[in-house]
Amino acid sequence: MRHARGYRRLNRTHEHRKSLWKNMAASLIEHEQIKTTLPKAKELRPIVEKMVTLAKRGDLHARRLLASRLHDDAAVQKLIDVLAPRYADRQGGYVRVLKAGFRYGDMAPMAFIEFVDRDVDAKGAADRAREEAELAD
Repeated sequence: MRHARGYRRLNRTHEHRKSLWKNMAASLIEHEQIKTTLPKAKELRPIVEKMVTLAKRGDLHARRLLASRLHDDAAVQKLIDVLAPRYADRQGGYVRVLKAGFRYGDMAPMAFIEFVDRDVDAKGAADRAREEAELAD
């Protein structure tokens, strides 16, 4: 029986999982929607929701805690400046998981994880800005 087994190990070491969550959380914050496997999306949701709740405090200590958990200054900045005011009146449920069929190669169940009331233009904005900068040179 699997009583009191709190999380999915996803066939990774603790350090690998920790790094995976940092990278996936930073990508989700940057793009506001990512596609991943369903178990990863379900495990990522509470991690990101706790980060948004922490960002809503907005003080220096919260900023430093977020920086220690994300290691991405741009993601911390966006959390505090953009996402925290957006969800100031919401008491939780900032992220949703939508099932997206199965991956062709191995039939793994896929899912989209996205912010509720997300900015549709945020996805790929960094790539578009980089391409425009390359064309301007």
